Amino acid sequence: MSDRKSRSDTWDDEDEDAARFRPMTRQEAQAFRQQHPQVSVWSVVAAQAVVGAVVALAAWLLSGDRSVAASALYGGAVVLLPGVLLARGVSGRSATLSPIVGAVSFMSWAVVKIGFSVLMLVLAPKILQPPSWPALLAALVLCMQTYWLALLWRKR
Repeated sequence: MSDRKSRSDTWDDEDEDAARFRPMTRQEAQAFRQQHPQVSVWSVVAAQAVVGAVVALAAWLLSGDRSVAASALYGGAVVLLPGVLLARGVSGRSATLSPIVGAVSFMSWAVVKIGFSVLMLVLAPKILQPPSWPALLAALVLCMQTYWLALLWRKR
């Protein structure tokens, strides 16, 4: 007899695994939702707006230069405005029709978000004459890191 498992042995293992997992009851699902609350996508967008404004204010206070503050504000907008587009797109009605439609909707809006972000960065030298790239990039990075705050809020 060989050391390999027969196909029926493998199926028995899968049956054992399936027996360990069972659907939650209504009360278990409610308890799970209370222990793991969802963070609204709009609260993350609002937090990004606050971070962008704080970074722009700090840039203005530290440098005393309005163009540095404007560059920092623009850097925050490079994260915020595409984030608003994504949030609006994924919270629309079509995203809740089915899991597949929701996934395709999310991926499509993510591509739009990336494209809009790149476009804003390309246009920065034309809009901000001249841009302060360190301030712009610092604000951009700090606003992007706001997503990590959402994970911390979720654990509370």
